Amino acid sequence: MLDESPSVTLDTVLADLNAALAAGDIKAAVDLFQEDCYWRDLASITWNLKTVEGKAQVRDMLTAQLGAMRPRGFAQAPGETATGSGDVTEGWIRFETETGRGGGQIRLKNGKIWTLLTVLEELKGFEEARGLRRPMGAEHGHDRDRKTWKEKREEEAAQLGYATQPYVVVIGGGQGGIGLGARLRQMGVPTIVVDKHPRPGDQWRNRYKSLCLHDPVWYDHLPYIPFPENWPVFTPKDKIGDWLESYTKIMELNYWSSTTAKKAEWDEAAKEWVVTVDRDGEEVVLRPKQLVLATGMSGKASVPVIPGQDIFKGEQQHSSQHPGPDAYAGKKVVVIGSNNSAHDICAALWEGGADVTMLQRSSTHIVRSASLMDIGLGALYSEQAVANGITTRKADLIFASLPYKIMHEWQIPLYDQMKERDAAFYQALEDRGFMLDWGSDGSGLFMKYLRRGSGYYIDVGACDLVIDGSIKLVSGHGIERLSETGVVLDDGTELPADLVVYATGYGSMNGWAADLIDQETANRIGKVWGLGSDTPKDPGPWEGEQRNMWKPTQVEALWFHGGNLHQSRHYSQYLALQLKARLEGLPTPVYGLQQVHHLS
Repeated sequence: MLDESPSVTLDTVLADLNAALAAGDIKAAVDLFQEDCYWRDLASITWNLKTVEGKAQVRDMLTAQLGAMRPRGFAQAPGETATGSGDVTEGWIRFETETGRGGGQIRLKNGKIWTLLTVLEELKGFEEARGLRRPMGAEHGHDRDRKTWKEKREEEAAQLGYATQPYVVVIGGGQGGIGLGARLRQMGVPTIVVDKHPRPGDQWRNRYKSLCLHDPVWYDHLPYIPFPENWPVFTPKDKIGDWLESYTKIMELNYWSSTTAKKAEWDEAAKEWVVTVDRDGEEVVLRPKQLVLATGMSGKASVPVIPGQDIFKGEQQHSSQHPGPDAYAGKKVVVIGSNNSAHDICAALWEGGADVTMLQRSSTHIVRSASLMDIGLGALYSEQAVANGITTRKADLIFASLPYKIMHEWQIPLYDQMKERDAAFYQALEDRGFMLDWGSDGSGLFMKYLRRGSGYYIDVGACDLVIDGSIKLVSGHGIERLSETGVVLDDGTELPADLVVYATGYGSMNGWAADLIDQETANRIGKVWGLGSDTPKDPGPWEGEQRNMWKPTQVEALWFHGGNLHQSRHYSQYLALQLKARLEGLPTPVYGLQQVHHLS
């Protein structure tokens, strides 16, 4: 077999897989896999986001799902050619199930399946109205009672939430809620997105003025409408805010701005949520069948409790509340924290003429933006990747095809390259006393993000200010208390301060559920985010997927959605398809519903 072309090798394995599945011969299907195999499924066969690891878990999944889902028709995707390198063969696939059509990516090692990614792309009979199925728009002919597109849209907006009820309510109208809202609209799922801000995009506009996306443009597209080709590589906050507002209008979302969700409770008899909102001063009760919390993957702001906070005479702010530097020229500011927000805020305060000190209490992973773009993202998300035929969709699937269990093995060599490339930079930081780390296993930024969502900074310039002393640095000390005039460290040193900024991160997203519903519901959900890697802030046991994100939870009809722009774009598709299937009454047997191991 190894003497055959990669395409022939792959065709043979896929044909054998089809034969085994059609015959219900689970043993024969499992025998096609390596011992150390990984099958990651995104809603196509498991109706879950689930990675099964090893032949025993593949056997268990097929035993549970084969009869109901009948995956079949595995074949190489049209227009794609399998490739081979050493003992590994890679290719793109398509397939179908009882209810949907899917695609994905496969890797063979020595002729057996090593990694397999299967993703749900569309539901049979409920395909999106795009491409050849796009709406006509204009209605030719004559009809005295005909309504224009605008009139129909205005009527829908006026009735939804009052005369008619949405099937889905999405709480949170940032990039996550907006992207999911667009997916659901395209799939014909009646949806209302609610957000407390007056305008879509205010989540960005209202942050400190120097804020920009640290990820490059190719990584950040929204569903359906990519950024224009002249869009800046790193989008400033007000520009992304305006884009989100325009996108909301163009995609015709039912977006309720100036709307605060007050409470939600589950009506067991009606099998629906009762969600009370304040819509610009008017109390409205919504009764959706599905509720999505898209309130930010970072969860609620985490503010440490420190003795003396009640006597400190200056200002105190969490980083999420920081308005920017304008009011603090000539003031002394202590920023507690050393991750992304802390660096951004410190740099902006220095530019604004403040005397700013960064208080670093634990080590931080630093990666220079240019190195991350070249080495970390360049192969998938860059102009060169586009030139090489790597579309955003294809890049998303390639990234998704790397099993989380072994993803660090791909990441470590990349960060070793960055460490070597920027050795002088890192030495200068350490010489200033900055405490650096590369993650618990040297795997760097992406694994830190996936495991804990914190602990890093993508350097876009602030580190130079730390190195030259423009941003003062105090590291390795805890805080004893606040005095009336500053921050007192555990060695008795006092840092004078007119303002203390707590750049101290966020809690688990289930904190939002506790506030909106109740603590019992939050506990039934458990911790949101992380993989169970048993690394700092990501306690085990191993779960293999992001906890409670984009998939069914232990609470019926309650979902979580968020992440960075890349994740919001990619995973919104699978969440939207899960919701659409339930709207249409399709069978959705969930395999491997996540168990709760941690409450927060």
